Amino acid sequence: MVFSSILFMFIYLPIVLAIYYIVPLKWRNPWLFIVNLVFYGWGEPVYIVLMLVSILINYISGIFVGKYRQDDKPKAKRVLVINIIFNLALLMFFKYYDLFATTLNKIPGLDFIQPLGLALPIGISFYTFQTMSYPIDIYRGDGNVQRNFISFGTFVALFPQLIAGPIVRYKDIDDQLSYREHSADKFASGIRRFIVGLAKKVLIANNIGALWDTYSAMPASELSCVGAWLGILAFSFQIYFDFSGYSDMAIGLGRMIGFEFLENFNYPYISRSVTEFWRRWHISLGTWFRDYVYIPLGGNRKGKARQLLNITIVWALTGFWHGANWTFMLWGLYYAVFLIIEKLWLLKRLEKAPAFVGRIYTDFIAVCGWVLFQLNSLSEVGTYYKAMFGFGDGGFFTATDGYYAASFAIMFVIAIIASTPVFKNLFERLSDKSKAILVPALIVLALVVSTAYLVDATYNPFLYFRF
Repeated sequence: MVFSSILFMFIYLPIVLAIYYIVPLKWRNPWLFIVNLVFYGWGEPVYIVLMLVSILINYISGIFVGKYRQDDKPKAKRVLVINIIFNLALLMFFKYYDLFATTLNKIPGLDFIQPLGLALPIGISFYTFQTMSYPIDIYRGDGNVQRNFISFGTFVALFPQLIAGPIVRYKDIDDQLSYREHSADKFASGIRRFIVGLAKKVLIANNIGALWDTYSAMPASELSCVGAWLGILAFSFQIYFDFSGYSDMAIGLGRMIGFEFLENFNYPYISRSVTEFWRRWHISLGTWFRDYVYIPLGGNRKGKARQLLNITIVWALTGFWHGANWTFMLWGLYYAVFLIIEKLWLLKRLEKAPAFVGRIYTDFIAVCGWVLFQLNSLSEVGTYYKAMFGFGDGGFFTATDGYYAASFAIMFVIAIIASTPVFKNLFERLSDKSKAILVPALIVLALVVSTAYLVDATYNPFLYFRF
């Protein structure tokens, strides 16, 4: 089940919210726990069992880590290590076994290792990182032991952010599991945020994504230089509005039931460096790796050489987290290279340069990186890069490129403006009276138009569901 669907918006969500606000406070978490599992198991009910096993193991681990943390720290650490191994083993088996099996199968003598062809449990990368944060936070003293199994299960499987984030760490939501504020203003702000995210996804991401679908399916012999750039620019906007739209919807849904989730995007395409870009893109993932991998490895506390090694490790893992394909690891290492270059000397020069220089450089790196991220093989990546830089078989420009450039020109203009704070800044300058009139009108309009698109939609997945 996806947020941007008629089923979710007009059947599932109204039922969930109606019963949530009817039942007494003590029954709200149990109700959420039930509907979370229904939401998760809608497509593949068998993986509800996997989810429950993960919840149970991490719940028990948290209790034992909390029990031993004060009196027997080494034992608490052993429990924590076992828990981390369990979580990573679960993730590795379901997400990466087939990749390793296929790779090893190519080595003479290891051809007996065969892929299993298991369906990837939706959102396993997200909820595995969430469950891992719980015993780690308990061990560090950053959170309280959650002895209520239902409340802990609600944290892990909370449907607004279960499938594609943002990654909610236990210490950020600990208190809200016991008490959270509910108010008409908060609920209304949740509705507004949800509809903003819906419009990003349905009106921008889905529409401009159609151009990427066209060019990515084009034979190499027909892909021109201009066409390759049009296609990957379209994907750059598609993935941003798709994923940030989902995050907006998740944050809005959270507010509707009293939760506050941290922001996940902050206009990354206006960044003046790759370092800044990754402080603005998928913020919850970046902070997770920083707090649970980079800093424990030593961060920048053990000399420059060790810091650069830590950056490389973190970004190799970041890339690999995104998918079971070696191109994802290369994508992570691609960013590691630029982050290291910036760390060594480029960042200071970018800070002194005019803002537009840093933005052009950063967006160029990001757009080129999306080729590695989205295409499935190194041969496809190589072919696409050749076309982008004028070495492909399709020439520089074709009449088809002109047609698509004209057809999607308005869409590109909207996407460019919407990926900056221009609309936000204009809105903040309005008087309260103007806001009181415009906001409801724009929200209703966005909902009506988005719903109209969804009625006829045949393809409407979120890109990050595959992670």
